Amino acid sequence: MSPQQPFDDTIAVRADEQFDTARVGRFLKGKLPGSDNQLTVRQFGGGAANLTYLLDYGSHAYVLRRPPLGPVAQSAHDMGREFQVLSVLHQAFPYAPRAFLFHEDADLIGAPFFVMERRVGQVVRRSIPQAYAAMAAAPRRMSEALIDALAQFHAVDYQAVGLGELGKPEGFINRQIEGWYRRWGKAKSSEIAEMDTVYQWLRQNQPATTQFSLVHNDYKLDNAMLATGDPGKLVAIFDWDMCTLGDPLSDLGALLCYWTEPADPPHFQALSMMPLGDLGFYSRAELVERYALKSGRTVEDIRFYHALGLFRLTVIIAQIYYRFLKGQTQDQRFAAFEMMIPMMAKVAQEIAFGEGVY
Repeated sequence: MSPQQPFDDTIAVRADEQFDTARVGRFLKGKLPGSDNQLTVRQFGGGAANLTYLLDYGSHAYVLRRPPLGPVAQSAHDMGREFQVLSVLHQAFPYAPRAFLFHEDADLIGAPFFVMERRVGQVVRRSIPQAYAAMAAAPRRMSEALIDALAQFHAVDYQAVGLGELGKPEGFINRQIEGWYRRWGKAKSSEIAEMDTVYQWLRQNQPATTQFSLVHNDYKLDNAMLATGDPGKLVAIFDWDMCTLGDPLSDLGALLCYWTEPADPPHFQALSMMPLGDLGFYSRAELVERYALKSGRTVEDIRFYHALGLFRLTVIIAQIYYRFLKGQTQDQRFAAFEMMIPMMAKVAQEIAFGEGVY
């Protein structure tokens, strides 16, 4: 484990998301290499759900992951599941960080948590990192690295790595549709007709799944880390708490939800989790084409998976906004989610009915 790099991607721990550093330090002492040293804790400020902290021991650095504050659906923020996946997946998929320790009880920090290895690189969000600013081909190379890794991930033999009991792949898509619609009923702060329309469309247009694989369930550019000196080289993929067995094309559909093109309407670009503008990233069609080439899978039903991904994403944002409304988190970034929810529902309906996005 390499020593901690400068705190480029961390912030001081937010006031309402702090925990007792000394107590956690005592618990971890002797359980991890370097944990006899003094512990410093900082927070990774990106992301909108699970909370992620840097554990810096000077000679060694680790990452602690826990669910968001307030009551949450365990199936969506399952630290035990994420630990189960990351404790073995690194053996077959090098971009999965290795997990070392899981603490199931909420006694230490108010929730279950696990500790995994720290990887260092660039996470690309709404702007091109300075490290890539002079590289004209960086956006295309990022696109290729991300989609190639997805095809590689879906080729992992999940039985061989010990994840054959992670989920029930049969009926995966139907469970996704019904499960996310139930969650919508619990999280919505207002009625949105488009959500009911998309729900009915998804039920009536389910494709038959013929091949199953591991599914990440939140695969996107800002859940990837790239090498600082090479935008075409992946360092890590993060956020594995919803990983399961199911239809691999659901991951591709989810990736398309966060992807944007220069000609997209403003309400679609508002949903993007990547740099905007004519920068040279792959188009959505190019992503789909390259995935088909690299994976050998048939992709003619990709519109369904894209619509399903947007339906699901709308519910996730509604759940986060619900926690904000209830005062379960003080993060003011989430206030804007009120306006994003109907926008996302509208885009989901546009994709489902083929209106102007493809």
